[in-house]
Amino acid sequence: MKNTIMAFVVMLICVSPLVAQEWHTDIAIAKEIAEKESKPIILVFQGSDWCAPCIKLNREIWSTDVFKKYAHENYVMLQADFPRRKKNTLPDAQTKSNAKLAETYNKNGIFPFVVVLDSNGKVLGETGYKKTTPKNYIKEINTFIN
Repeated sequence: MKNTIMAFVVMLICVSPLVAQEWHTDIAIAKEIAEKESKPIILVFQGSDWCAPCIKLNREIWSTDVFKKYAHENYVMLQADFPRRKKNTLPDAQTKSNAKLAETYNKNGIFPFVVVLDSNGKVLGETGYKKTTPKNYIKEINTFIN
């Protein structure tokens, strides 16, 4: 029994980095990583606690193992969240940073809004929530890149 538990813990430790998704919240850091790793940036505008399509996009695409694994290897993920509930209030600096991102990349205030950028911040393509599979969502995003 002890060996089984230990084997399970070791497996979790080994597998977790493969499916971990790192969301950045600072565009300067995202650009730096994108440049260094030659990856595009996926910038996601969301209302994590009020926007139903944003919550669906997170559940159906971003949180899946298929997407997380692919994203880890191929994208730099950048999140601009605009929560409304008081308990989810972001620090002032993050709120200002997200507003600045919206002024640049989401002038119409669309939620969810997904913008694919190169490492310099140039827009390569835009999309949003779609009822589809993670693999098909990846294919769509990749059409902006290739």
